[in-house]
Amino acid sequence: MASLSRQLAQWVVGLRYEDLPPEVVDRAKGVTLHGLASVLLGSLTPGGRQAVKLISDEEAGVKHGATIMVDGARVTRGGAAFANAEMAMAGGKWDTFRMLTHPGTSIIPGAFVAAETASASGRDFLTGLAAGYEVMERMAADFIPTVMARGFHSGVVFGIFGPAVAAAKIMGFTEDQVNSTIALCASLAAGNLEGARSGGRALREGAAVRNAMLAVALARQGHVGGETVLEGDAGFYHAYAGNNQGRLTHSFVGDTQTSLDKITVALGKNWMFLETLYRIYSTAGYNIAHVDVTAKLCEEHDIAYKDVERVEAVVNWLETQYPSPAFPSRREDLESRPGSTAYYAAYGVVKRGFPVLKAQVDPAGADDPPEVLDLMKRVTLIPSHTMTLFGPRITIFTRDGKSYTKQSTGREFIWTFAEETRRIRDVIPGLPIPAAQFEEIIATCRDLDRQDRADRLVQLTLKKA
Repeated sequence: MASLSRQLAQWVVGLRYEDLPPEVVDRAKGVTLHGLASVLLGSLTPGGRQAVKLISDEEAGVKHGATIMVDGARVTRGGAAFANAEMAMAGGKWDTFRMLTHPGTSIIPGAFVAAETASASGRDFLTGLAAGYEVMERMAADFIPTVMARGFHSGVVFGIFGPAVAAAKIMGFTEDQVNSTIALCASLAAGNLEGARSGGRALREGAAVRNAMLAVALARQGHVGGETVLEGDAGFYHAYAGNNQGRLTHSFVGDTQTSLDKITVALGKNWMFLETLYRIYSTAGYNIAHVDVTAKLCEEHDIAYKDVERVEAVVNWLETQYPSPAFPSRREDLESRPGSTAYYAAYGVVKRGFPVLKAQVDPAGADDPPEVLDLMKRVTLIPSHTMTLFGPRITIFTRDGKSYTKQSTGREFIWTFAEETRRIRDVIPGLPIPAAQFEEIIATCRDLDRQDRADRLVQLTLKKA
């Protein structure tokens, strides 16, 4: 049987735009729009500005490279990917897969670098993007909690593969080149939890996508990466998951055995990419349903804050011990404070929603309603090993002795491009570009499969003189 990287490479090379189901195309357009909105917001943050300054100071003036979004500086491909990813991270409007990875923060910057390099069409961009998401998420899916429990950040460790595959596809690599790109990513993958645990600032998807661009450049020049680098006895899964037999130390649903063979089963038929959620609020992904599901429950039964005695939420156990039960830095089931899960559930009751730009306009929480701060103390989280991710079961107990329950599906934040458009427009007041220019970005994303050049979107992020 062909090696795991070889099977993935064969699928990536053979994938055509015409093979993409309509819902995959729709999702690719949606995550692109979401990622661009985050870059725009992140360009105004200290972290985003720092990344742009770092790369501009080091690399400005290169003859061949790629564009830093919003700023417009021309730098190396790896530098542009890094700066754009750092702005995307700083903007807080990420997508999320299985709680602890945020694929778009690395894949979208890498894909746009490749699109600029290859003068790629919108269709080629969407095809590469879908390939990058699918490969990364299949590689990561079952292994995320185990990798985190070993001290690695799975979002970064797996985050190198998505942009590398997307770029390789967009740039028209051969099967051998894609195989080597994937293999080289195994050598360049990194991401550790201890820095952030000890007062530092984590080096995350920006570093992953910069290394991805190095893997792409090496493979393009003919560097052979190896054949069994993923599943081999000394390979990627042995190093990061502790073995190459599919044994797991931690799992979202309690299953401690998987198989590397699952990674390529029904590849191109069952799209894991469609499990990608939109993190519309700038908070940990597991909090998003606590806002909308609780708000919907209140709307359905006309429950007001004054009526509520207490709230209970049964949640997936890993959502209460972030980022890993092995190294918990945030115990959501023990704390009720601004920014905690209890806080977001209380916000859903009191305001029946949450401000999309709150992280930008009120990061310190000075405008938090006192009703939210009161009610969050009466929200109880109940960890469960069987509850689906991002799918809390919310029960509101009212002062008249009644109770009302709503079970989330975990899919409330998996939506169409049309719904993404409706909800992402709430960021417009916080953007560094005029509303009309953002509307042009929306329209271009909607029609991306009809665009001759995908990198038109990069130009639309630039601030006009």
